[in-house]
Amino acid sequence: MQERDLVFDWNTLDGSFDYSTRPGVQLNDETLRDGLQSPSVTDPPIEDKIHLLHLMAELGIASADIGLPGAGPRAVRDVEALARVIADERLPIEPNCAARTVRADVQPIVDVAQRTGIAIEAATFIGSSPIRQYAEDWTLERMLRATEDAVGFAVAEGLPVMYVTEDTTRAQPEVLKALYGTAIRCGARRICLADTVGHATPHGVRQLVRFVKHEIVDPSGEDVKIDWHGHRDRGLGMPNCLAAIEEGAHRIHGTALGIGERCGNAEMDLLLVNLKLLGLHDWDLSRLNEYVQTASRACGVPLAYNWPVFGEDAFRTATGVHAAAIIKAESKGDAWLADRIYSGVPAGLFGLAQKIDISPMSGLSNVRYWMRAHGFDGTDDALCTHVFEAAKRGDRTLTDAEVVALAAAYLATAPELQEAR
Repeated sequence: MQERDLVFDWNTLDGSFDYSTRPGVQLNDETLRDGLQSPSVTDPPIEDKIHLLHLMAELGIASADIGLPGAGPRAVRDVEALARVIADERLPIEPNCAARTVRADVQPIVDVAQRTGIAIEAATFIGSSPIRQYAEDWTLERMLRATEDAVGFAVAEGLPVMYVTEDTTRAQPEVLKALYGTAIRCGARRICLADTVGHATPHGVRQLVRFVKHEIVDPSGEDVKIDWHGHRDRGLGMPNCLAAIEEGAHRIHGTALGIGERCGNAEMDLLLVNLKLLGLHDWDLSRLNEYVQTASRACGVPLAYNWPVFGEDAFRTATGVHAAAIIKAESKGDAWLADRIYSGVPAGLFGLAQKIDISPMSGLSNVRYWMRAHGFDGTDDALCTHVFEAAKRGDRTLTDAEVVALAAAYLATAPELQEAR
């Protein structure tokens, strides 16, 4: 059998989006800025931030938000340290920094860029929805003046500018036209559509990106790139990212493990997984697990056992039927087959492997496989039956240590049992 004959892919039937038409989709990592705005995470020491930055570059992430220097002295120090690493080591990653659309926030970015000798994109943001305008007592005229002043100042100081409208997914079309149009006219060459409160559905994302592309960017006559920045308040972060890509967004934002304000951002690790599987990210992702584990430890974010791909149970089974199928696939000597028979995500692509454990739901084949994998005699019927029956009396999956203890206890008494017979 050919590999293409072993999986019928409903995802590619008539009417589906052809992702091969969207090469060059970039990623922007917000872990070190928006991710750290979560009230429940730890702001890591600079050594961990630098390690994460190296991993981002290794994984082919095009750019990273390295902080909001307007937040205070520590933020400035960390932003400058990260910018120096990028400059001195010539890391293939473009830095950007968040800033309110005011000169006072842009100036620290200018200062760091001048001290480090590296271009830092100013991600100037301003609220755009009617609800935000009402709460802040902002008029559109005031917002346009702030946009013109801050973007014009950043461009005059030599900074590339990404202009971000907060709460874009609840903003009025005419307001977006006015704000983005002003920013583009003042020199912004990247604009970001932000689902700041996780309001959008995939349909809404498609409508918004299409509107901005055809009604704002195209008529401007400028080479303006479109970014998508989405949150997970309704659990739609990932499908919304894919919708934005399908409509032509050039760069997608995310954070490690989806950390960020409230329920967090689109998950950068899962974005990479999906883009890899869709053929949109041609990089070695064998260190992606290291990125996830580093972010989990450094930011104090526990990794759920059922987190896709990188959770403890992602490629682990103790169910007899599932395990038997994996074992049969392995017996055919085909790693490709064994990695996909009970997995929609091939573990090997991400430096991981399938794992078979023993539980009350296991069959005897689980036990034999486990024994062989851990240096015991998988053909010893009495030993395997002893462990199998112990597992059936339990109420959960046995740990490796518990299986070893069961096997050791049995082997220690087996000679005496034989003599007694």
